[in-house]
Amino acid sequence: MIPKIHKCGGRTIGLIRYLYGPGTHEEHIDPHLVAAFDPLTPDPGRDPQATYKRLQQLLDQPVEALPEQRRPDKHVWHLSVRAAPEDPVLTDEDWAAIARRMVATTGIAPEGDETACRWAAVRHADDHIHIIATLVREDGRRPRRHNEARRAQAECRSIEVDHGLRRVTPGDGTAARRPTSAERRKAERLGRKAPARELLREHVRHALAGAANEAEFFDRLAAEGVRVDKRLAPSGDALGYKVALVGDRNEAHEPIWYSGSTLAPDLSLPRIRKRLAATADLPGLPATLGRTGLSAPARARHVTAEVTDSALVSMASRGDGTAAAQLIGIGEVLDALAQTGAAATRAELRVAANHFERATRSEIRAEEREMYALRRAAHQIVHSGPALGSGQDSAATSLVLDVLVLAVVVAARWHAARGHAQQAEAAQRAADHLRAAYRATATAPLTALGTYGRRLPAQTRQRHAGTIRAVLPHLSERLQAEPGWDALAAMLDQADRAGHDTAALLTKAATQRELDSANSLSDTLVWRLHHLGYLTQPTPRPQRHRTAPGPAAAPVARQETSRPRQR
Repeated sequence: MIPKIHKCGGRTIGLIRYLYGPGTHEEHIDPHLVAAFDPLTPDPGRDPQATYKRLQQLLDQPVEALPEQRRPDKHVWHLSVRAAPEDPVLTDEDWAAIARRMVATTGIAPEGDETACRWAAVRHADDHIHIIATLVREDGRRPRRHNEARRAQAECRSIEVDHGLRRVTPGDGTAARRPTSAERRKAERLGRKAPARELLREHVRHALAGAANEAEFFDRLAAEGVRVDKRLAPSGDALGYKVALVGDRNEAHEPIWYSGSTLAPDLSLPRIRKRLAATADLPGLPATLGRTGLSAPARARHVTAEVTDSALVSMASRGDGTAAAQLIGIGEVLDALAQTGAAATRAELRVAANHFERATRSEIRAEEREMYALRRAAHQIVHSGPALGSGQDSAATSLVLDVLVLAVVVAARWHAARGHAQQAEAAQRAADHLRAAYRATATAPLTALGTYGRRLPAQTRQRHAGTIRAVLPHLSERLQAEPGWDALAAMLDQADRAGHDTAALLTKAATQRELDSANSLSDTLVWRLHHLGYLTQPTPRPQRHRTAPGPAAAPVARQETSRPRQR
């Protein structure tokens, strides 16, 4: 059940006419009162003798009783309470009880207060009611409405339990503002994929992902194709900014602007500057990685996998401020990947990033300097350009997605342990879409590796199985029973051919982080070995079984043409 306190207005009669009218799309059905401050309150919906004007005069009487100079300009209070689509249809009596609880908890009409504000609850649909009240009490004083929004939310959580309704995850006040119903209807009417507020929030996040400084942020924001208006000081420095979609105008044909702070709490210019200042001087992409040359997108993804691993360690071993910073950094990495991913995965990555955005904010204060490495990785992803959907780019993308799935799952657990229900749910949803992106990316390289592994001579496969038994005796049977065993054998073979000590490499891969949460142990070890093969210097040594001493440069990227020598 969702409560929403609307902006206070100045015309009671205007709101009454809307509530009893047909609605903007003829969606109001049988408007009528379900409850009011006085049981004898006239109901224009059911009583032919009652009028809108009479109801307005009754509600506004305490306001009109004040001297004119003491009357508030905005005296009309408006709250809507909506049930979930899957909830049962409540009766008028149920909604009347809910209305009384809401005006009591928000301070409009505390229980037993005979001089409280006047109010009325109107129902014009099965799933919600509107409560209208005037913000002058019978005794001429103003109501005490401190923290009314939070109290309304808390009361709705209790109502859900009492009426057996869907339990909505409680928030902590750090969520971005949701689009209004009018914004959603406009998006539908214009055929947009989302309301302007949500599209602009995504554009700003994309511009911020890995931005090295304020100038780069604004340059990338303009490149996103949105209108940008800076509020400048006399010195020429920006004091704030606002954005608008091109062509999005109001009735006066003026652009509809949204300031950064109205898009999300952490997108105001002061908050952005704080993040940029704590992670200044982001370096460019390294020229080489390990022993080999890779495409720029692949190198950036290998770097990202490495720093995400480090972030997972620090989240587990350091304080909450560090963990909160790492979550922000992971969010920027996801935004960077969503901009540069291959066409087959870009949509899933975009949805994952949009869900995880909620998991990047909580009441825990982030230590911004702790997100430096992840912001640098996001910077490198963006500046390395789009990744291809095949070859070494595909393998590197699979690698980083495998790590990010775990990171997002860890984030969900971290939030859940601290009672952050909305953030935990958002992270779980992000993980679902990341898994889909991983499957779309990893299927081809894993299939090719599996084919390679199945063609290995029996003696070679037995040797690699012996390595598994020696290093991971408690997991060897499970690994050889998994569908990914052939790909794991292929990866061990390619590492061996490159001159690596496969037992040492496998030991390092297995102890890099826990394996219990992996859906496929073999797939996880494949990507860890793939990554370590790039980072670890092989030890040159003569090996009788090795036929082609090629480097460990791109075992997955070369798998389509490499074939084991038959003996």
